[in-house]
Amino acid sequence: MIRRRSTPWIHKWSRPIIAAIAGCGALVTGYLTIEKLTGGSAACVAEAGAKGCNDVLSSAWATVLGQPLALFGFLAYTGMVILALAPLILKSEDNNQHKQIENWTWLLLLVGAIAMSVFSSYLMYVLAFQIKAFCPYCIASALFSLSFLVLTIIGRAWEDIGQIFFIAIIVGMVTLIGTLGVYAGVNKSATTPGSTPGQEKISFTPTAAQTPNPEFGWEITTTSGEAEIALAQHLAKVGAKEYIAYWCPHCHEQKLIFGKEAYQILKDSNVPVECAGDSPKGKPELCQAAKIQAFPTWIINGQSYSGVQNPAELAKITGYTGPTNFKYFK
Repeated sequence: MIRRRSTPWIHKWSRPIIAAIAGCGALVTGYLTIEKLTGGSAACVAEAGAKGCNDVLSSAWATVLGQPLALFGFLAYTGMVILALAPLILKSEDNNQHKQIENWTWLLLLVGAIAMSVFSSYLMYVLAFQIKAFCPYCIASALFSLSFLVLTIIGRAWEDIGQIFFIAIIVGMVTLIGTLGVYAGVNKSATTPGSTPGQEKISFTPTAAQTPNPEFGWEITTTSGEAEIALAQHLAKVGAKEYIAYWCPHCHEQKLIFGKEAYQILKDSNVPVECAGDSPKGKPELCQAAKIQAFPTWIINGQSYSGVQNPAELAKITGYTGPTNFKYFK
């Protein structure tokens, strides 16, 4: 009598587990997408003095091809839910057809898991070394992606282990090259650019005691020089617009770079547009109409520039020809 080998429990439950994890990922990224599109502030607890989730959402890396990165995450997680549950929902009397659905969905789950793991690894690098922020949502998403990879490998009996390594190498390389290509155009202001002699580097990380005022954010503590004032006047003249949120530390860094006097000129000329809906000065409808995805975002001559802009860059973009002895840089 030949005994039938029992099916490991992980093979029975791997698909429902993947679907459940992907469902959680879809909820998280769906929430972040809504907050991003509406200019809201994501609920996030960070250590005092540390950058948090909203710094990540307002960074240049949070927008891909003009859309929130979280939206692509939502689509990816939704796709994983569908692939995981398809063979369980689509019952077929034809065993061969059902077997094909089973095999193809497993293969696509493996491809998706590898691609998401590689992309998440890159984002963890950006989070740790570029943005330098603590974002529980981002970390959770990376863990979800890693769990997919583990579950797709151990969740079924693969006939050819070499197939997994081959797929991993090909998909991993394509994903990495594609990721680097997509982010190659990230504005230089998302990283720390070089400075010129005599300039002071500006960085702002609010502490727990520094709560932003919904009307104006944080107080501007820097003073403007002649170059900042002249540039502000020029930006107002050419019709530049800066889309901001009062709670955004990077927006405050932009204010500090201009200084109190120069930024007042910008405010008097209606250059800054407040996007936060809970601000007394908020005009989220204008921000939505302008398709703003990150804060701050400058729109000059119909072109969008995300992230904190150095005065020299703004001068170059707008054809400014006044004094250039700017005091501060990012």
